[in-house]
Amino acid sequence: MASNPATVGFVAALVAPAVAVSRAVQRHRLAGTSAERAAYAAMHAVALAGPPLRAGLTPDSTRRAARHLRPLLGTAALAFNDTERSLTWDGAGQHRHSQDSYELSVAALKTGNVSVLGPEDVHCGSDSCVIRHAVVAPIIPPSSIGGIRDGGGSTAIGTLSVYSSSTSVALVRAVGEVAYWVATQIELAELDRSRTLLMETELRALRAQISPHFIYNSLTAIASFTRTDPQRARELLLEFADFTRYSFRAHGEFTTLAEELRCVDRYLLLERARFGERLHVALSIAPEVLPVEVPFLCVQPIVENAVRHGLEGKPGPGHITITAEPTRHHYRITVEDDGVGITPDVLRDALAPAEPGTRTSVGLSNVHERLRAVYGSAYGLAIESQPGAGTTVVIRVPKK
Repeated sequence: MASNPATVGFVAALVAPAVAVSRAVQRHRLAGTSAERAAYAAMHAVALAGPPLRAGLTPDSTRRAARHLRPLLGTAALAFNDTERSLTWDGAGQHRHSQDSYELSVAALKTGNVSVLGPEDVHCGSDSCVIRHAVVAPIIPPSSIGGIRDGGGSTAIGTLSVYSSSTSVALVRAVGEVAYWVATQIELAELDRSRTLLMETELRALRAQISPHFIYNSLTAIASFTRTDPQRARELLLEFADFTRYSFRAHGEFTTLAEELRCVDRYLLLERARFGERLHVALSIAPEVLPVEVPFLCVQPIVENAVRHGLEGKPGPGHITITAEPTRHHYRITVEDDGVGITPDVLRDALAPAEPGTRTSVGLSNVHERLRAVYGSAYGLAIESQPGAGTTVVIRVPKK
């Protein structure tokens, strides 16, 4: 589902300040003008109603959200419906009106327009009944609104209905705005799920990229020691098993930097069996960075890229330096090699998604995109390189 920048900005601007204000007033008595208190009450209700809706339009999520949205709108009752049934009724008249809630929402579902209903539609058995009018607003994902305007028909996924003893233009507009806000929460929930599925797919793709060349070379190196140094052959075989077990583990999109560096260490042990004294590795890791959570397989592919494309084609010894340190706002992880470097053309394309069969680096674009998906577009890999002068790759992890 496509993201609407205006929607995301609206939600961020609405919810984040509300959460901050909510926490502040738990410690201090709320003061200010009546307008300020009303604004706080509205923001507080929105902040409390938002998180349940991230689970989607379900009976439980709408029940939890309705208890905060009904006081916000100041109506006697509030109901949620999806396209097939009534989900939630909150407030007065449940025994009499909740079963009719879905039937009264059908018109709004079909047309995509707000329905305003009077006593002739909202049947009440008593003159003292507080429920005589209803406003039914369709819940339409913001990304679908353009299709409706172009004549594509209603794409409502449900309705928000409020019931009261009277109605007004202000109430109709308020219900429409709240229904739009609910739709943004539902759409953001879908985006979260889509992003999770995308990250899982990208991780599977990265695992599939584990070089058959590396596996072949590792097993060949292990085999070469079976007669000359059987003990070392056994140790290398165990390291190879641990490396593949970690790389293909079935749970978790995140790991600690300590676990990731253990995987890197196993990888380098296997490569040293092939390179011998040509491969030199130095680590400088601040202890406080070791327990930091990082995306799974975010460092090892960079080290593998340094070995394969930086040092393998370099005559003589090669050096890799891995550092991890805290800065003011981030944790900084750096992988540096003194290999052959990268030409400007290759460097420009290194982080772009590669077409099948054209990949020249080991998962750099995959790691780059996963970092951006987790931490935002301001993050990702930063690469500096010159032909003959080596390559430096930097990962920044925000302190959260």
